[in-house]
Amino acid sequence: MKLRIFYDSLCPLCDAEMQQIKALDHNDDIELQDLNQDDFSEKYPYIDFTLANRILHGELADGTLIKGLDVTYEAWAAVGKERYVKLLRCPLFKPAADLGYRFFAKHRYRISYLLTGKQRCEGGTCPR
Repeated sequence: MKLRIFYDSLCPLCDAEMQQIKALDHNDDIELQDLNQDDFSEKYPYIDFTLANRILHGELADGTLIKGLDVTYEAWAAVGKERYVKLLRCPLFKPAADLGYRFFAKHRYRISYLLTGKQRCEGGTCPR
Protein backbone atom coordinates (compact mmCIF):
# COMPACT_ATOMS: atom_id res chain seq x y z
CA MET A 1 0.00 0.00 0.00
CA LYS A 2 1.32 3.40 -1.03
CA LEU A 3 -1.69 5.38 0.17
CA ARG A 4 -4.61 4.82 2.52
CA ILE A 5 -7.51 7.21 1.95
CA PHE A 6 -10.09 7.96 4.64
CA TYR A 7 -13.17 9.16 2.77
CA ASP A 8 -16.89 9.81 3.20
CA SER A 9 -18.82 7.15 1.30
CA LEU A 10 -22.11 8.95 1.99
CA CYS A 11 -21.08 11.79 -0.35
CA PRO A 12 -21.99 10.85 -3.94
CA LEU A 13 -19.18 12.86 -5.54
CA CYS A 14 -16.60 11.72 -3.00
CA ASP A 15 -17.55 8.09 -3.44
CA ALA A 16 -17.56 8.39 -7.23
CA GLU A 17 -14.03 9.83 -7.26
CA MET A 18 -12.72 7.12 -4.94
CA GLN A 19 -14.27 4.38 -7.06
CA GLN A 20 -12.82 5.94 -10.22
CA ILE A 21 -9.35 6.07 -8.67
CA LYS A 22 -9.66 2.51 -7.37
CA ALA A 23 -10.73 1.27 -10.82
CA LEU A 24 -7.44 2.66 -12.18
CA ASP A 25 -5.41 1.18 -9.31
CA HIS A 26 -4.12 -1.90 -11.15
CA ASN A 27 -1.23 -2.40 -8.70
CA ASP A 28 -3.48 -2.21 -5.63
CA ASP A 29 -1.45 0.71 -4.26
CA ILE A 30 -4.45 2.50 -2.75
CA GLU A 31 -6.49 1.34 0.22
CA LEU A 32 -9.87 2.98 0.74
CA GLN A 33 -11.25 3.29 4.26
CA ASP A 34 -14.79 4.56 4.72
CA LEU A 35 -15.17 7.01 7.60
CA ASN A 36 -18.68 5.63 8.12
CA GLN A 37 -17.72 2.03 8.89
CA ASP A 38 -18.92 0.94 12.32
CA ASP A 39 -15.49 0.25 13.78
CA PHE A 40 -13.61 3.15 12.19
CA SER A 41 -12.49 4.74 15.48
CA GLU A 42 -11.32 1.38 16.80
CA LYS A 43 -9.35 0.56 13.64
CA TYR A 44 -7.87 4.05 13.26
CA PRO A 45 -7.73 5.71 16.70
CA TYR A 46 -5.08 8.14 15.45
CA ILE A 47 -7.51 9.68 12.94
CA ASP A 48 -9.78 12.39 14.33
CA PHE A 49 -13.13 11.40 12.80
CA THR A 50 -14.62 14.90 13.08
CA LEU A 51 -11.67 16.51 11.32
CA ALA A 52 -11.44 13.72 8.73
CA ASN A 53 -15.13 14.24 7.98
CA ARG A 54 -14.40 17.92 7.28
CA ILE A 55 -11.29 17.46 5.16
CA LEU A 56 -10.05 14.42 3.25
CA HIS A 57 -7.31 12.52 5.09
CA GLY A 58 -4.74 10.13 3.74
CA GLU A 59 -1.87 8.11 5.13
CA LEU A 60 1.31 7.39 3.19
CA ALA A 61 3.11 4.05 3.48
CA ASP A 62 5.58 5.56 5.97
CA GLY A 63 2.72 6.65 8.27
CA THR A 64 2.76 10.32 7.28
CA LEU A 65 -0.71 11.86 7.40
CA ILE A 66 -1.71 14.18 4.56
CA LYS A 67 -4.89 16.17 4.03
CA GLY A 68 -7.08 17.80 1.42
CA LEU A 69 -5.84 18.17 -2.13
CA ASP A 70 -2.51 16.62 -1.16
CA VAL A 71 -4.44 13.34 -0.77
CA THR A 72 -6.14 13.86 -4.11
CA TYR A 73 -2.81 14.53 -5.81
CA GLU A 74 -1.15 11.46 -4.24
CA ALA A 75 -4.11 9.27 -5.22
CA TRP A 76 -4.07 10.35 -8.85
CA ALA A 77 -0.26 10.10 -8.91
CA ALA A 78 -0.45 6.52 -7.61
CA VAL A 79 -2.56 5.57 -10.64
CA GLY A 80 -0.40 7.52 -13.09
CA LYS A 81 -2.87 10.36 -13.68
CA GLU A 82 -1.26 13.17 -11.65
CA ARG A 83 -1.15 15.46 -14.70
CA TYR A 84 -4.86 16.14 -14.12
CA VAL A 85 -4.28 17.63 -10.66
CA LYS A 86 -0.61 18.64 -10.73
CA LEU A 87 -1.46 22.30 -11.36
CA LEU A 88 -3.47 22.38 -8.11
CA ARG A 89 -0.25 21.74 -6.14
CA CYS A 90 1.78 24.36 -7.99
CA PRO A 91 2.84 27.08 -5.48
CA LEU A 92 1.11 29.77 -7.53
CA PHE A 93 -2.28 28.00 -7.50
CA LYS A 94 -2.06 25.97 -4.27
CA PRO A 95 -3.57 28.60 -1.90
CA ALA A 96 -6.59 29.22 -4.14
CA ALA A 97 -7.03 25.51 -4.86
CA ASP A 98 -6.93 24.69 -1.13
CA LEU A 99 -9.51 27.42 -0.43
CA GLY A 100 -11.73 26.01 -3.17
CA TYR A 101 -11.31 22.49 -1.79
CA ARG A 102 -12.29 23.62 1.73
CA PHE A 103 -15.44 25.22 0.27
CA PHE A 104 -16.25 22.02 -1.60
CA ALA A 105 -15.61 19.85 1.47
CA LYS A 106 -17.86 22.00 3.65
CA HIS A 107 -20.71 21.98 1.10
CA ARG A 108 -20.12 18.58 -0.53
CA TYR A 109 -23.64 17.27 0.08
CA ARG A 110 -25.28 20.35 -1.45
CA ILE A 111 -22.86 20.33 -4.39
CA SER A 112 -23.47 16.60 -4.87
CA TYR A 113 -27.21 17.26 -4.95
CA LEU A 114 -26.80 19.99 -7.57
CA LEU A 115 -24.60 17.79 -9.77
CA THR A 116 -26.08 14.32 -9.24
CA GLY A 117 -29.56 14.83 -7.84
CA LYS A 118 -28.49 12.93 -4.72
CA GLN A 119 -27.46 14.71 -1.54
CA ARG A 120 -26.32 11.53 0.22
CA CYS A 121 -25.87 7.95 -0.77
CA GLU A 122 -28.68 5.77 0.46
CA GLY A 123 -28.05 2.81 2.71
CA GLY A 124 -24.57 4.02 3.63
CA THR A 125 -22.98 3.62 0.24
CA CYS A 126 -23.49 4.70 -3.34
CA PRO A 127 -24.51 2.16 -5.96
CA ARG A 128 -21.63 0.80 -8.02
